Amino acid sequence: MSDGMKLEDYYYDLPQEQIAQDPLEDRASSKLMLLDKNTGEIEHKIFSDVIDELNSGDCLVINDTKVIPARLIGSKEDTGAAIEVLLLKRKENSTWETLVKPGKKARVGARIVFGDGLLTGEVVDVVEDGNRLIRFEYDGVFEQILDQLGEMPLPPYITHKLKDKNRYQTVYAKNEGSAAAPTAGLHFTGELLNKIEEKGIKIVRVTLHVGLGTFRPVKVENVLEHHMHSEYIHVTKEAADTINEIKKNGGRIIAVGTTSCRTLESATDENGVVQPVSKETDIFIYPGYQFKAIDGLITNFHLPESTLLMLVSALAGREHILNAYKIAVEEKYRFFSFGDAMFIH
Repeated sequence: MSDGMKLEDYYYDLPQEQIAQDPLEDRASSKLMLLDKNTGEIEHKIFSDVIDELNSGDCLVINDTKVIPARLIGSKEDTGAAIEVLLLKRKENSTWETLVKPGKKARVGARIVFGDGLLTGEVVDVVEDGNRLIRFEYDGVFEQILDQLGEMPLPPYITHKLKDKNRYQTVYAKNEGSAAAPTAGLHFTGELLNKIEEKGIKIVRVTLHVGLGTFRPVKVENVLEHHMHSEYIHVTKEAADTINEIKKNGGRIIAVGTTSCRTLESATDENGVVQPVSKETDIFIYPGYQFKAIDGLITNFHLPESTLLMLVSALAGREHILNAYKIAVEEKYRFFSFGDAMFIH
């Protein structure tokens, strides 16, 4: 197999204590590593310095998806056994594709009660990966009930309880539908975004609803055999026009997060023109991929052997990325969702 196509090519050693368990008090105070994708050269900054790395005429593309408090703890109607339901994707009005633990208790026909009966659900089908389709019954507005009963679905490597729900949400989150946050965006404050716009940098919103497949480990030895989950993306005509105009004028397109990156790469045609879209994407970006839309990427530090590590390796080269990660470990950077950031430029 050619270099970079084996799973072990994306392994790195990370001390457990460098996995960030809590968000920093000030969002923009995390560390920022600058990585030159051509030379591999590295600089260390603070995230709020990102404004100095952006030029007037550039475009910053953010994912405005909003995480729903998708984790519900309920009990089986007949036995009272505890059951956990994670909402993954809305199928139609009150039917959702979910991940249920323990799955063996959730056979078709099983009924689950949440919050003293404010919400009940019935398992109506078992679909791929053992996910369950659940039809919910409730009075009132589903989102309001969810806000009352649901918890934020933090990734499995975060063991601390989140004190403030909003800290697992970007300050610009708007369109509800994610089971996980687009974490690169967590570093921005409203104030920093205003300063960036004042400097003449356009901020464009796109939407990708993050599924839990993001955390699904790659289990195949040959990377090319990995099956990507699909996620919903939306790019408006206005967003597409703005990005195309900036590209034409020589400005750089900087994606905030791997989700914005995957949205843009999925929406861009062979000639490098971004098209308005509303569709599912299962784009899998790994070394050898030719980027059509983006020039740079602001992102967090990703799990070993993950598809996200493969994506950043496609942009900056695997050797440069693994070297940067090694330095990040030595310099005590904080990793994953609540961790520090990297700007690949």
